Amino acid sequence: RRSRFPSKFLNIMSYSFSLQHPPQYHDDRQTCLRLLQNHDSYMAQLQEIANRKRKVFTLDLDDVAKLESDTFASKIETNFLRYTDMLCSAIDELLPEPTINLEELDRIDVLMNSRDRMKELHNDDTGPSGKYLKDLTRRYEVQVSPRSDTKPLPVRLIGAQHIGRLVTVTGLVTRITAVKPLLLVATYTCDACGFESYQQIRTREFMPKVQCETEICKQTKKAEKLHMQTRGSKFLKYQELTIQESPDQVPIGSIPRTMKVHVRGETVRSCAAGEKIRIVGVLLPKQMTGFRAMRAGLSTSSAFDAIKIEKIKKGYVEQEQSEDEVFDEVKELSEDRDHYSKLAQSIAPEIFGMEDVKKALLLLMVGGVTKKIGDGLSIRGDINILLMGDPGVAKSQLLKHITNIAPRAVYTTGRGSSGAGLTAAVLRDPVSDEMVLEGGALVLADMGICCIDEFDKMEDSDRTAIHEVMEQQTISIAKAGICTTLNARAAILAAANPVFGRYNKKKTPEENIELPAALMSRFDLLFILVDTPERDYDTDLARHICYVHQHKRHPPLDFDAFPPSFIRAYISHARTFEPTIPRELTQFVVGTYVQTRIAGREQNAKRLLPTPRTLLSILRLSQALARLRFSNEVDQSDLEEATRLMHESRSSMLDDEDENAQIQDAMTRIYSFIKEFMTAREIKSVKLVDMQNALRMKGFLAKQIEDTLERYEALDIWMFDRSRTNLILVD
Repeated sequence: RRSRFPSKFLNIMSYSFSLQHPPQYHDDRQTCLRLLQNHDSYMAQLQEIANRKRKVFTLDLDDVAKLESDTFASKIETNFLRYTDMLCSAIDELLPEPTINLEELDRIDVLMNSRDRMKELHNDDTGPSGKYLKDLTRRYEVQVSPRSDTKPLPVRLIGAQHIGRLVTVTGLVTRITAVKPLLLVATYTCDACGFESYQQIRTREFMPKVQCETEICKQTKKAEKLHMQTRGSKFLKYQELTIQESPDQVPIGSIPRTMKVHVRGETVRSCAAGEKIRIVGVLLPKQMTGFRAMRAGLSTSSAFDAIKIEKIKKGYVEQEQSEDEVFDEVKELSEDRDHYSKLAQSIAPEIFGMEDVKKALLLLMVGGVTKKIGDGLSIRGDINILLMGDPGVAKSQLLKHITNIAPRAVYTTGRGSSGAGLTAAVLRDPVSDEMVLEGGALVLADMGICCIDEFDKMEDSDRTAIHEVMEQQTISIAKAGICTTLNARAAILAAANPVFGRYNKKKTPEENIELPAALMSRFDLLFILVDTPERDYDTDLARHICYVHQHKRHPPLDFDAFPPSFIRAYISHARTFEPTIPRELTQFVVGTYVQTRIAGREQNAKRLLPTPRTLLSILRLSQALARLRFSNEVDQSDLEEATRLMHESRSSMLDDEDENAQIQDAMTRIYSFIKEFMTAREIKSVKLVDMQNALRMKGFLAKQIEDTLERYEALDIWMFDRSRTNLILVD
């Protein structure tokens, strides 16, 4: 044969073979073998794969750089697919024998045994049945963990320079398709010779084989049709995701970028719509065939093949901070008795005043404890707040500042939001031609905060989509044949303007707000921010604003305001506690709720009547206050502060006359209780501590009790002894 071919042609063939397997390929393959053999954890993984207890082989690039060299780790990152095939080849060579008896044979075992018997029967090793494709018999997948110092990239920065490289991307999952089978190896059977043929599929579209390639069929020249054997083929689980940039990564005035992600094998079902994930994968050009390739010409699209998916921890501590150092500062602040006020003042210190509103926003970020009852009932722990007031009182600025502090927050406006944009939209997937769900703002804010500005500008039909989210924290969808429920465990922070432009305290809240009562009752706190002309207040406000404009920072406080990163760290540690209410405080909670109902019924013309949801709001606020103290038990002071915030939010709806009347009414009830208490027992003196505890059990606040005692002492109705331990009634 050598005489039939010139020497020049033989040299060309040998050179082409060397191009397919250059010397560097063999060196890198030996490096892969040495890496696996010298690492005990990798050999243990191979043994678990052989025993069929493991389906994923994990390679850490930090180990590669440590055991081999940093250059070899860089090669894997730069040309990922080539070195992945090389690693699979090394695993196939080093895969040990099973150490246990494999009693249950899977589908591949049965098919391999049948093919081996067919090969022995024909006594032919040249046919396709004697050459099994590795992709057909492999029972494992390879996942590569990037280096620890690798920083994730936003979707906006992924470009052509990253094609073929190992890249880490972060984003929010906005759309997810159902899991479908993807053909990896197609198996065909010939009716004439009985042999099997294999076809490796690398694209979404392929041309099936039609002619047998065995020597028997070539000699007989019988053109029998090949039949595809579905059970003998290899399929992978396949799913498509659509990720979107996080709100903090989108420049102002830009539209969030999206990217399609292909997920295969054991990585499917690793996330759900609305979750923030970190994806490790490879950016590859999307291959087009047929008429699509002719239309595309030289242009091509790209897709991201996911290798590993991790859910980003939904905590408040930033990744780049040292947890030990932050924890020491957090622990030091928790021992300060004034930590509640200092944290509240650190929220938007550039905004003047509004201490109670800032305290409420702090409790909103901390949240209460979600209760799961055995029969499936769930009581939400997230706190919903509505800020309503005159223009120019910095409502939108507060919402923007909360989105900067909270790690997972979505900001939207009522005018630019629709019902489907807030909940979920049903769209047709262009790939599978099926109806899929795309999560809206509330789904993306799951386990976070959804800030809705211009709440009053929303259409009534769109606003009704929030009712279920604010109480059940779910979104029920029944559209286009899709009936499902999505999680929307988000706290709602809304800002709105009154109907008349400015809040008129002479009118009822229903006339000023014009929101349905069913929606109003779902807000735990409702603050009315009124811009009232007052000389001293306006002077302090103007000086504050001038200082901010002059120095580009807030005026100095009694302490150094905490940065948002520290507030996140403090709240992150506080949310690890799950406080409960002790049994001895039950009567105090009941009395507080009853007194609130009585006060609301007496002044129903001027204020909203408290509902049973008001009681749950007090419990949620008290649990958030206990979390700020790093305690697993609610104290009576927490319940009093929660009741005070509830009282302040409701008293903001009243004018000055009604507010004074309400204060006088509380004093009158406290005085009547003390008189009836001492008259029924026919006593003239009682211990002050016992009387204060009895009044607190009735739901009165400590400040109300103290003001009443001082007022009626000045009127000589009663007096105290020298040690101020006993209350004595004056005749």
